[in-house]
Amino acid sequence: MTDQPRIPLRPLARILPARDNGENTEAIEKENLRLRHEQMRDRSRVRAEGRIFVLGAMFALAFATIGIKMSVVARSEPEEPRTSIAGSGIVAQRADILDRNGRILATNLETHALYAHPHQMVSPVKSARALADIFPELDYDRLLKDFTGKRRFVWIRRKISPEQRQAVHDLGEPGLLFGPREMRLYPNGALAAHVLGGAGFGEEGVSAAEIKGTAGVEREFEDYLTDPLNGGRPLNLSLDLTVQAAAEQVLYGGMKLMNAKGAASVLMDARTGEVISLVSLPDFDPNDRPPLPTSGHPDDSPLFNRAVQGVYELGSTFKIFAAAQALDLGIARPETVIDIRGPIRWGKHSISDSHYLGKELSLTNVIVESSNIGTARLAEKIGAERQQALLKALGMMEPTPIELTEAESGAPLYQKNWTELTTMTVSYGHGMSVSPLHLAAAYATIANDGKLVRPTLLRQSAPQDGPQVFTERAAHEAQVMLSKVVSEGTASFAKIDYYDVAGKTGSADKPKPTGGYFKDKTITTFASMFPAHDPRYVLIVTLDEGVETSGPQPRRTAGWVAVPVAAEMITRIAPLLGLRPEIAPADLAGITLASQ
Repeated sequence: MTDQPRIPLRPLARILPARDNGENTEAIEKENLRLRHEQMRDRSRVRAEGRIFVLGAMFALAFATIGIKMSVVARSEPEEPRTSIAGSGIVAQRADILDRNGRILATNLETHALYAHPHQMVSPVKSARALADIFPELDYDRLLKDFTGKRRFVWIRRKISPEQRQAVHDLGEPGLLFGPREMRLYPNGALAAHVLGGAGFGEEGVSAAEIKGTAGVEREFEDYLTDPLNGGRPLNLSLDLTVQAAAEQVLYGGMKLMNAKGAASVLMDARTGEVISLVSLPDFDPNDRPPLPTSGHPDDSPLFNRAVQGVYELGSTFKIFAAAQALDLGIARPETVIDIRGPIRWGKHSISDSHYLGKELSLTNVIVESSNIGTARLAEKIGAERQQALLKALGMMEPTPIELTEAESGAPLYQKNWTELTTMTVSYGHGMSVSPLHLAAAYATIANDGKLVRPTLLRQSAPQDGPQVFTERAAHEAQVMLSKVVSEGTASFAKIDYYDVAGKTGSADKPKPTGGYFKDKTITTFASMFPAHDPRYVLIVTLDEGVETSGPQPRRTAGWVAVPVAAEMITRIAPLLGLRPEIAPADLAGITLASQ
């Protein structure tokens, strides 16, 4: 817009000639003034219209921005904000942990910490006594010393319940203060304690505390659970909460019934490698995790994970590996006759069977009758090099790859000098110690038609496609042998209604710390797979120092101790896994036709 020509204050060019002509000059000046005012009014209107336009545009832009933001919020999924306390860098939220069906295993709960500013306290003596009553574990004398000394800050409790907070609040003491924070909550108590591990407080402030995993998946997946880029997405485990609860209940009852010191069980999907249930007893409540032991044997502590950290000689459960390898190498067939006359002597050592089994047995019956001598004969033909190669291929000479920090401490134990005697004893589960989880993965490989299966605690969407450890034919023949162990051999208590089970028993004397073996303390194990005709799941049950006492003599073999517990567990969990009961068809010869 161009500016209009400026109108002079007095139009002298018109006034002077008008005065000379005797005209009225005042009219000319009034007209000039009127035009001048109109021009000023026009300029003011233009400026006002411009300002109104700019202001309107700014309001329109602001409302448009707010509208866009509101529409984005309306379309987004609701979630709790991830926050950190300004200046502290303390992460104030941790992702949930869920089971395979989305049920909560670990979550966060808002709570408060209790601390004191002694210099602000009105009645430190009275407050110390009241706090000792509210929190019986606190020492009155220590509180009094802290409150009446030179300290200006005292932590009293890192976390308190709502009832405790109200009781402290009712004291009316201005020097007792509360700090908001989150704590880790395990709503199922001790359920799956050794998998979850537990969490505690890391970096702390009066207004927040960092939650850090101390063991189990809480520690293994620390980065994932605290990573803001994950948007608070939960960690989905392969565990089934319902199956885990049933397994823990049965194993606890079996441990008490069999007078065992401890027990462990592992349930694996033989195709995906998913660990559906993992139990170690005794256990603990991760909401109140006990301190680490400072003396005694590690497995005396409930924190010890017997299924993963515990390595044991698992006895005759190893025999099926020698049989499957012999089948694979063409050394023997299921019907091949093997000389079982003994004992086999090696220097000052001898290998014998628990009782006389005759002079010879077929390979199948070596497994069914659990002959140490027959298995050792097979191992001699296989040789140390090929035996070690198989054990390495099965993952039994290194820690399991399970997603637990404790797995590294569960490394197998075996002799570095692998002699021919070692080859024979390892073939029937002596002279080598592995964890129940190692055994579960190896049996899953047999159940999976010979393809290697690695255990995992993460939910999987497809079967594993591992390398072929055994040929499919050898794996199937091994499965048949394991079925006959239940139907004809040492695991007869595993014959249960509606579900066919295949498996192998294993009993081993516990080694003494000073060398040699106890005669009255054993590790008993039943390694099983079901359904027997098409194995989908592998279950390992191990009891430490179990003994069955219903008869006139104590029984310490797996057939009497571990097998009944495993049978009860399969009866309970098979329906929970969606397996339909198998009803044998009626004998056609017994059907009578009737005419209608």
